[in-house]
Amino acid sequence: MSTKGGNPMEPIILASGSLRRQEYFRLLNLPFSIMPALIDEDYEGISDPRNIAENMAIRKINKILDLLAGRIPPWICAADTIIAVDGEIFGKPKDREDAHRMLSKMQGRSHEVITAVALFNSRSRVKAIDCRSVVSTVFFAGLSKQEIEWYLNTGEWQGVAGAYKIQGLAGCYISKITGSYSSIVGLPIHEFYVMLKENGYPYGNS
Repeated sequence: MSTKGGNPMEPIILASGSLRRQEYFRLLNLPFSIMPALIDEDYEGISDPRNIAENMAIRKINKILDLLAGRIPPWICAADTIIAVDGEIFGKPKDREDAHRMLSKMQGRSHEVITAVALFNSRSRVKAIDCRSVVSTVFFAGLSKQEIEWYLNTGEWQGVAGAYKIQGLAGCYISKITGSYSSIVGLPIHEFYVMLKENGYPYGNS
């Protein structure tokens, strides 16, 4: 158990293998353990991108609860990020060809990045899982075929929604963003902070 401002902070299970989310937890000086929730990312029957991201985040929480088999931890956090282009959802590319398709469609225009964060509070008398999402807009510069191939050759596209990392080499191609940068990276810090406060987690208290 850690303390901040004299108040005890219980460890939070982070249901994610994302290095970016882990880095944010360390930046916030939150005590946490890592327990990735591997779920089937099937969203059949859900068309709204925001609902898809929130559904995924909640399912990750429930996956961890199932894995713990009745051993209920005080806190669990899960998040999910998706990209929407003309109503089409871009998750993690299946292969290089799929990544090429995504980048080709996003270049020279804007797209939405939706990140949902879910927080499980075992002591809540209102709702055990609080889930919120943030929508941001990313503007991609126009890219030549050579630029797309160069980026694909870096391998940075693997395992990330939309086939690019804004905090990596793909930042060369981003001309503008509106909304939350941390949400685009994978965890909306402000919204997460508000969730912690409203759910009674003693973070940021004097």
